[in-house]
Amino acid sequence: MNTLTVIIILLVLAIVGIGAWFLMRERRSRALRERFGPEYERSVATTEDRRAAELELLQREKRHRELDVRPLSDEDRAGFEDRWSGVQQGFVDDPGQAVRHADSLVDDVMRARGYPVEDFEQRAADISVEHPVVVQRYREARVIAEANDAGQASTEDLRQAVTSYRALIVALLEPGPAGDDERRDDTVDTRRDDVEPETLTHDEVTDVRNTDPGDTRDMRKETRA
Repeated sequence: MNTLTVIIILLVLAIVGIGAWFLMRERRSRALRERFGPEYERSVATTEDRRAAELELLQREKRHRELDVRPLSDEDRAGFEDRWSGVQQGFVDDPGQAVRHADSLVDDVMRARGYPVEDFEQRAADISVEHPVVVQRYREARVIAEANDAGQASTEDLRQAVTSYRALIVALLEPGPAGDDERRDDTVDTRRDDVEPETLTHDEVTDVRNTDPGDTRDMRKETRA
């Protein structure tokens, strides 16, 4: 075998190796894009570096596997559902306080499930592994909650915040194996009703499907399906 033949073989092997590397990278990108959906696009936009964003998402998956995330007991789930009922009823009289209670309820549910809750951004990152769609709503709600604390949120803003908190609570309360995100997120109907919550009585709020702060009876069906 002469020198030219050896060089050609090495070049072919190099080309095949490079092609295989690009193919594996593209497959990894596609898998992450399918798993994280809008969270993938958000991470890429935030970092402005697809490779860095994908490495960060892989780190999220690794961290999530190491967490002791567990399902709720029936007793705990029922207690949290009752607390959500109080949030929705309280919205009529004090929307701002209802948002604070909803935010606190999310923390408590996450803590009961085994998620660390010390830092919001870390909470959102941890949730995004199983709920990459709903976590977008969580971030929206958090922004409004902070505006509410600063006295800068309208009643409509607060209504949207409680609806968004409801989406996450439904996902977190739902029994069943972790990681089945499409089924979990798709159970949440996030359409917003045009009815203003402050115009409803307590009983009417309970009877309106998919209004803020949500129908607790329907939420019980969703979490127990």
